[in-house]
Amino acid sequence: MPLFSRRPSLPAAIRARFALPSGDRVLVAAELTDGRWAAAARRSLYVAGPDGDVLRRPWSDVDRANLAPETSTITISWVDGGRAELALAGPGASPFAQTLRERVQSSVVHSEIVALPGGTEARVALRRNEDGQLVSQVIGSAGVDLADPTVAARVDAAEARVRSAAGLAV
Repeated sequence: MPLFSRRPSLPAAIRARFALPSGDRVLVAAELTDGRWAAAARRSLYVAGPDGDVLRRPWSDVDRANLAPETSTITISWVDGGRAELALAGPGASPFAQTLRERVQSSVVHSEIVALPGGTEARVALRRNEDGQLVSQVIGSAGVDLADPTVAARVDAAEARVRSAAGLAV
């Protein structure tokens, strides 16, 4: 570690609990205000406390994330509709947020916004999962009813275009 580094060092006991897969490595880590640690690795986001469970989510599970600089809090929106807040302690918010953004963006191969009836929209994305395989995702805004035949037809057509653009089976 450099002599004058200001970045917090991930405790070895926490790093060991991440059980990183072969070929993966931690890119940046940050201590959270509640005593947990968050780490952005090449393939996944990890969050762990000193003695508790480890949350491990691949980057393809992250829909978006926003940093509130005034509170150093990162709000993560998952593709399944859930949310998580990471309140970072100390000076590591900006580098951690930047790395998080880069990892999420690197998982997106291609995407298309689909305008739907009633002014709603959905996003169809082709993303690289943690194993490097391409998967398609449909992420709808609030009120999107995928059971509606008109909505389903538009989303299915967009998914076919996105998969076809990457040479994948439709």
